[in-house]
Amino acid sequence: MSLPSKTGFYGEYGGRFVPEDLIMVLDEVKQAFYRCKEDEEFQNELAYYLKDFVGRPSPLYFAERLTNAIGGAKIYLKREDLNHTGAHKINNTLGQVLLAKRLGKKRIIAETGAGQHGVATATACALFEMECIIYMGEEDTRRQALNVFRMELLGAKVVAVKTGTRTLKDAVDEALNDLILNYKDTYYMLGSAVGPDPYPEMVKYFQSVIGAEAKQ
Repeated sequence: MSLPSKTGFYGEYGGRFVPEDLIMVLDEVKQAFYRCKEDEEFQNELAYYLKDFVGRPSPLYFAERLTNAIGGAKIYLKREDLNHTGAHKINNTLGQVLLAKRLGKKRIIAETGAGQHGVATATACALFEMECIIYMGEEDTRRQALNVFRMELLGAKVVAVKTGTRTLKDAVDEALNDLILNYKDTYYMLGSAVGPDPYPEMVKYFQSVIGAEAKQ
């Protein structure tokens, strides 16, 4: 199933299982997202930054030796590692930071595990001079110290989460708690196709640029 239902379900998956305090916040984000999908000015601005800031389109490389070694279909690699920041995460963070601007938010929060989403969020916030708070499990900050350094170098505040397993799921919990307390001026920037509706649909949409380029 490629499209979610009106309540954000993909078959038996999806939807919203969040505190009541977040329902209106998520409704606001969803409505703004749908407006931006149809807004030519938004689309042009996003396309500009993807081209001139990220460096898209990323190359499509024929992996000849891997193809020969495995046999069968030809194998191509979409080189998202050559994007600015070194990963695909920047596609999503740029789209969402432009959405946050249109919502009038001044403060961006995010969670990160290995740190790539945190770096991409910090980069997008630095570009638009927005306050950036990154929640990261204390154990992950130790294992990914270089990415913590990169985030802080970009002006982000990295909060080490010391509860639970001190990893990604606990960082998500802390970010959601922050959003509940500060929703009036804060935008939560999820990095993967997880979490409550409309985040899975938004992440899928902003990352669809990869497949669209590959088809050309």
